[in-house]
Amino acid sequence: MKILISSHAFAPSIGGIETVSALLAREFIRLGHEVRIVTQTPGENVAAFPVLRRPSLGKLVEVLRWCDVYWQNNLSLRTLWPALSLGRPVIVTHQGSYCRSPFGIDLAQRLKHTVIRRLTSVAPSRAVANCFAKRSTIIPNPYDADAFRRTTPVAERPADLIFLGRLVSEKGVDILLEALARLRGREVFPRLTIAGAGPELSAMKEMAQRLELSEQVSFVGPKRGAELVNLLQEHDILVVPSRYDEPFGVVALEGIACGCVIVGSSGGGLSEAIGPCGRTFPNGDAEALALVLAELLRQPNERAKLRVQASEHLARFHPTMIAEAYLALFHSKLT
Repeated sequence: MKILISSHAFAPSIGGIETVSALLAREFIRLGHEVRIVTQTPGENVAAFPVLRRPSLGKLVEVLRWCDVYWQNNLSLRTLWPALSLGRPVIVTHQGSYCRSPFGIDLAQRLKHTVIRRLTSVAPSRAVANCFAKRSTIIPNPYDADAFRRTTPVAERPADLIFLGRLVSEKGVDILLEALARLRGREVFPRLTIAGAGPELSAMKEMAQRLELSEQVSFVGPKRGAELVNLLQEHDILVVPSRYDEPFGVVALEGIACGCVIVGSSGGGLSEAIGPCGRTFPNGDAEALALVLAELLRQPNERAKLRVQASEHLARFHPTMIAEAYLALFHSKLT
């Protein structure tokens, strides 16, 4: 089968959509299929498959004629209409900001939801599926099972908490810092590593200083590859304090695979990614986050219980299993 993947963001950009697109592209190829990717992200082509970066309309039409099926990993209206005009089967997985019900006028949101009613729809979580009138096939996002794994014994982990992600307001780093300050009143003083970059970096450093947390908080910049895996393996608890409802949460799976207990916000699909391997708290509630962290930090036996089901939970998100689910869906659109 010839599969064309639309990934608006792709490597060298770092993020969940980029990770999922690359993982499944490699898995489709391993399973005997041809893959090409179209993206709006500039950069050098270092992938083991063709990547068309910011293609012209002519190039896009050419590659659409080549493919048997067109999978959009997040809806892209820009590259959708040529596929529809050529009659190619289109499957869209919903990962982005439009994964919410339209409110008020919001013409752009209503247009996307109207278009989705005419397409084959995939949701990575039940929370996302519930956002759309169109019935979605639920196929979770995969994690990189080859890269992310536990090799460091839990007893040898020298660090307490880690945040991994973009430093933007929606990711809730300020909520985590506020929770850390509240823990001091409970005589709990964990160290926090913040791995990531973004427009909120200076503001978060200033906040940490203002809350007198500078000695507890380390900003280490963005990490990837083996360096990221090693960093996760040094920490006990991965915190995902998103202010908004995450559609899913591949970062939670990566943390679980490296032996971390996960603490994340309860809205959206993040809780489905965490499963039985962590705890949740209401989005935006720093006091609730502080309570959960205090309990886990004081009770190593509770952390051990949350790690017990990690292997069984992660098996549901292995790239091969997820790729096979997509291929079955793709084949159904060709018959």
